Amino acid sequence: MDKSSKISDSQIAVFKGRTIRKTIFQKEWWFSVVDIVGVLTDSVDAGAYWRKLKQRLQEEGSEVVTFCHGLKLEAPDGKMRETDCANTEGMFRIIQSIPSPKAEPMKRWLAKVGYERIQEIENPELATKRTRTLYKLKGYPDDWIEKRMRGIAVREELTDEWQKRGAREKRDYKILTAEISRATFGLAPDEYKKLKSLKKENLRDHMDDFELILTMLGERTTTEIHRTKDSKGVPRLKGDARAGGQIAGTARKQIERKLGKSIVSKNNFLKNAGGKRIGK
Repeated sequence: MDKSSKISDSQIAVFKGRTIRKTIFQKEWWFSVVDIVGVLTDSVDAGAYWRKLKQRLQEEGSEVVTFCHGLKLEAPDGKMRETDCANTEGMFRIIQSIPSPKAEPMKRWLAKVGYERIQEIENPELATKRTRTLYKLKGYPDDWIEKRMRGIAVREELTDEWQKRGAREKRDYKILTAEISRATFGLAPDEYKKLKSLKKENLRDHMDDFELILTMLGERTTTEIHRTKDSKGVPRLKGDARAGGQIAGTARKQIERKLGKSIVSKNNFLKNAGGKRIGK
């Protein structure tokens, strides 16, 4: 797995109000065929429509289906499931097989998304600028954005180490992340999301300053422990992750004693009618 195919690169895009799952594979965007078929056809069962279309294309000897690749994307139930995906070129060919007034707008949209990815590969700063802009539009303050962006860089550095040292699957990343989180906050990420009344939202997008800083401390310390010990394999990485999280956890407890309150918070950045930060 190269850096461009990490699970964190799985994202949701929006076309005319409809969500389309996409993921980085072989350094380019690959899109869920079922999602795009659903947008083009407005079918109540886009999966069935695609299965029939795929069968017909195969019977006709079309090469369109060869442009598809089974990749794992998050399903509506929150689980990662393998689904047919195609890159921009492949999607163009599939779209040509579907009569739809949305075909041309969809092609233009795909071309734009693909071009933006090429720009980001050539100039990674563009991706960072776009992320900053998105947070700004969502109403996050500048000082929070700075911490969040730094946290993203720290996280990427850590996952690079995990990749080089034997962590390969999403399950490995989840296990290691959970070790750091439990040792830092006393909660695994799924438990933390439940505390903050979050569902599919990104947990870190709903952390406050202290939570972000302690998350960075745990992850940055874990990275350095990996390098110092030259750890290899998930079992050893797991021990390092726990140790890195424990250092951040100790800092958290010291802060809480001085402040007289818990750092672990129910607050999140979901907006109410007044646009204020709320806790549930």
